[in-house]
Amino acid sequence: MTTAIDASSAAPTRFTRDVVSVLSRELRPTLRDPFSLIFSLVQPLFFLGLFGPLLVATTDAPAAQTLQWFVPGILVMVALFGTGTIGANLLDDIMAGSHERTLVAPISRSALLVGRALKEIVPLMVQGLLVVLVALPFGFSLSIPGLALGLLVLAVFGVGFGALSYSLALAVVGREWMFWVVHQTVLFPLLILSGMLLPVDAGPGWMKIAAAINPIGYVVEAERALFAGNLASPDVLGGVIAAVVIAVIGLIVGTRSMRRAG
Repeated sequence: MTTAIDASSAAPTRFTRDVVSVLSRELRPTLRDPFSLIFSLVQPLFFLGLFGPLLVATTDAPAAQTLQWFVPGILVMVALFGTGTIGANLLDDIMAGSHERTLVAPISRSALLVGRALKEIVPLMVQGLLVVLVALPFGFSLSIPGLALGLLVLAVFGVGFGALSYSLALAVVGREWMFWVVHQTVLFPLLILSGMLLPVDAGPGWMKIAAAINPIGYVVEAERALFAGNLASPDVLGGVIAAVVIAVIGLIVGTRSMRRAG
């Protein structure tokens, strides 16, 4: 019995160690050549500086109120695009032969998925802080606890969505072009119907129904509530549930895909 207890208590420790090992391996090229990280900071600033004023003009709302609505959506968008491309990185590793070497290492499949997804979350944290700092002088108000919880929810969401992207890549090995077909076909409807960039309240009935069943929309609303300091808002609970569900489904599908491929 003692041996069983020791094994069960060691499992989380080993999983954490595996995740840290994968994360450090994935981050090493970025730290050696941070140009890609610096370049990735430009995208959210472009949306903030170019799309934001258009949104203010079309809604006739005060700039501060628009930023309060818009900035959290930008961060979810960055998480969506960042973790959604994990599969493309995997396809590059498969063609280079490094993925096979990773599979024979004594690392759990779920830790491999989580570590790769967290690698995309690290730039998101930097991007999020930068966007918030740029928005603050223009009237954007921020809750520090809300920011911390919001980034945590995004990390959970990113792990799940990244694992789904990983699964898609494994399913299209040998037909790499198919990854981008599915990626673009799925990603942009999810983005638009989540209300990240434009509200869907004024849309037609079918669009409202589609938005209501889009789990990413609940994550977006949770981020808006958290950044505004409304930690007890029902939107927060809905977003947390949606992020956890996406993470669980992504890890289950991703782990099974890796076992079949391995």
